[in-house]
Amino acid sequence: MTFEEMWADLAPIGRSSSSGGYFRQPWAAAESELRGWFAHAAASRGLRLESDALGNQIAWWDVGSGSAVLTGSHLDSVLDGGAYDGPLGVVTGLAAIDELRSRGVVPGRPIGVSVFVEEEGSRFGLACLGSRVATGALPWATARELRDRDGVFLPDALAAAGLGASDPGRWAELEEVGCFVELHVEQGRDLVERGAAVGVASGIWPHGRYRFDFAGEANHAGTTRMADRRDPMLSYAMTALAANKQARLADARATFGRVQVEPNGTNAVPSHVTAWLDARAATDESLQELVAAVTRQAAERAERDGTSLRVTAESTSGEVVFDASLASRIAGGHAVGGWPVIPTAAGHDAGILHAAGIPTAMLFVRNPTGVSHSPAEHAEMADCLVGVSALADTLERLAS
Repeated sequence: MTFEEMWADLAPIGRSSSSGGYFRQPWAAAESELRGWFAHAAASRGLRLESDALGNQIAWWDVGSGSAVLTGSHLDSVLDGGAYDGPLGVVTGLAAIDELRSRGVVPGRPIGVSVFVEEEGSRFGLACLGSRVATGALPWATARELRDRDGVFLPDALAAAGLGASDPGRWAELEEVGCFVELHVEQGRDLVERGAAVGVASGIWPHGRYRFDFAGEANHAGTTRMADRRDPMLSYAMTALAANKQARLADARATFGRVQVEPNGTNAVPSHVTAWLDARAATDESLQELVAAVTRQAAERAERDGTSLRVTAESTSGEVVFDASLASRIAGGHAVGGWPVIPTAAGHDAGILHAAGIPTAMLFVRNPTGVSHSPAEHAEMADCLVGVSALADTLERLAS
C-alpha cells in the first residue's frame, strides 16, 4: 500500500463526526483498532512484529546484522486532537521501508518501525508512558498505581484491552537499537518561515506537568457575601493570569488546560479546584524559575483568599540536546546547506530514548498553519511525501 492509501485507511479511526478531531486514547477501542492496523501493515510487508505487555510494538525488517536503526512514533492522540501528531511518523516509517525496497537498497543493519503507547498522556496523565516503562525510566511499581479520570487503574485498563497486567520490565527489543529517528509533524511555523518542507531537531525544551490543588469552603452563591468567601476558584483564576504573565516575561510557555471543580454547581461557591499546569522553557534552570514564580504567586493569592494550596509535580522531562554529529550527518548534503536544524518545545518519545542512552534524532515535516493538538493540525500531502523520501534517505544512510 502507498502512503496515501495507508493514510486513507487511518483517517476514519477514532474521528469525531462533530469536531473532526480524534479521540484515540490508549487501551480504548480506537487505539486498539490502530494497533491491529499496524500489525496487519507489518504482516503484509513480511516484517516481524514484536509487542510488549503494554502494547508497544516494533515491526522489524530483519536484514543485515549488528545494532538496529529504529524509527516510528505513536498512534494515540490528545482529546479532540489532530490527525498528524504521531501517526505521520508511523505511516512514514512503513512507507520509507517500501521506498528503500523499491530502490533496491539492502541495509547493512536491521530497521524497525515502532509504535509507543500513551505518548500524549491523555488518559493516565503521564506523557510518554509507554517509552518510559519500556526503557526502565518508569518503574512498574509506580506505573501500576496510575489511574485515569474514571478511576481505572493502569493494570485493569491493560487487562480490558487483552494485554498483560503484570510487570513488563525493560523491553528487550530496545537493547539492540543503535539509534532512533522519529519523524513528526512540526508543531509550529519555523519551517514555514524558512520555506523548507523538512527540518532536523536540535533538541527538546524541558517541560513538566504540575497539579495545583486549591482548597476553600463551599457555600451558597447567593447568600454568601463576597467578603466572607473562601473561594478557590478566585485563587486559581489569579494563578492562571500569573502563569501567563511569567511565561511571557521569560519567553517560555505556561498553560492551564485542564480544570476540575468541586462540587461543580452553578449556584455554589466551590470547595476545591484542581488545575493542571503545563510548563516549558528553553533550559532546565529557566523552567524551574518559571514554575517557582508561578507557585509563589499562587501561594500568595491563596493566603489572601483564605484558601490553601498544594502543588505536585506529576511528570517532568529535562532538556534534551540531540547528538549534534548525528543531526549534522542527517541534515548535511540535502539541498543547499542541508535541512534546517531547529528546536522543539513539544515532548516526544525520542526524548525518552535519548535519556536512556540511545543516540536519537528527529525529522520534522512542515505544518502550514503551525496548529497542533487540534483538529486544524495539518500537513500537505506533497510535504508528507517529501518526508517519506527524507526518512528513507536517513534510514539508508544510518543503516549502511
